[in-house]
Amino acid sequence: MSRRTTALVVPELNGKFELREVCLAEIQPDEVLVEIHASGLCHTDLSFATGVLPCQPGAVLGHEGAGVVLETGSAVTHVTPGDKVLLSFTHCETCAPCKSGHPAYCHDFNPRNMNGRRPDGSASMYTTSSKNSSTTEEKTPLFSSFFGQSSFARHTLVHRSSVVRVPADADLGLYAPLGCGMQTGAGAVLKSLGVREGSSVAVFGAGSVGMASIMAAAHVARAKVVIAVDVQPARLELARKLGATHTVLASREPGAKSTVEQIREICPPLGVDYAVDCTGVPGVIRDMVDSLGTKGRASTVGAPGFGKEVSIDVMQHLTYGKEYVGCCEGDSLPSEFIPYLMDLHAKGQFPMEEFIEYYDFEDYEKAIEDIHAGKVIKAVLKWK
Repeated sequence: MSRRTTALVVPELNGKFELREVCLAEIQPDEVLVEIHASGLCHTDLSFATGVLPCQPGAVLGHEGAGVVLETGSAVTHVTPGDKVLLSFTHCETCAPCKSGHPAYCHDFNPRNMNGRRPDGSASMYTTSSKNSSTTEEKTPLFSSFFGQSSFARHTLVHRSSVVRVPADADLGLYAPLGCGMQTGAGAVLKSLGVREGSSVAVFGAGSVGMASIMAAAHVARAKVVIAVDVQPARLELARKLGATHTVLASREPGAKSTVEQIREICPPLGVDYAVDCTGVPGVIRDMVDSLGTKGRASTVGAPGFGKEVSIDVMQHLTYGKEYVGCCEGDSLPSEFIPYLMDLHAKGQFPMEEFIEYYDFEDYEKAIEDIHAGKVIKAVLKWK
């Protein structure tokens, strides 16, 4: 039997959301029915809502959900009704990357997380309308099962691979962003790049993902030099509080030193050992690669949209032995990495509460406005 609930829906690909009544399809064996308590609001959600990343009108987004299990499908064994859970990306669980502990590189990652459908092609959410003034209801499928969860809803059906059980006393609002942004930033440093103790790291973009990278580099990897790069002085000030040893104000003003020049002055003669781009902006990615020193290693975690390209000076790359790698979801195994990050937070090494702001779901427009204005680094929507 279907369940009616409330969700933030994107009616058109113009970045606007509306609170609407929607219906959930019947639960499948590999799904979990979750009552959402909170969900992080990520730039990725906004990029899908505007069509920068592929989406369709009538979309229910959200991919940093946190809530309580209400019901489980017959093939779900790792959680039971009443459990608190955090939600992350979905994966097939059977391909070589999934079986080897790297589900972020699942062979079916893109279709499973971004196609707006379950693996079998059906929609987990739909709307209804009366047909020809009769009592018969016509169902309209919604772009749903986003990252296996579509957590911008009061209730949602979640693929089992997206569900991570957490302790009963876990603060769901605080930890909701661990499902994507926080694990991506921290994983880029600790897993994809493997930052060594005593090394130097530059983080381009001091948003929530960048702050996670900075905290991981400073407090966990124990890098000697952690450089935060951004265009907003206030964010650079917070980055220092969270562990950055140096900051660089990225400026295109005539006569100003370039970002690369400033980084090379901090880490002479050529640049840093590691670098992370959290912006997805091609020009910034090029600066990141150029700021690497000999045998330097860089990674992109920002999502610019499909088809974007960056030019590389091949001889510089070749003669200095540089590496540039992609990083999806921090190369994390959520069932292990999310509890690890929670433990780091408990030890004071991952103080994410410093940059999280909470909003009621009904105040979603204010949250989005504050994100676009740069007033908030990480917004979390909570149901009353």
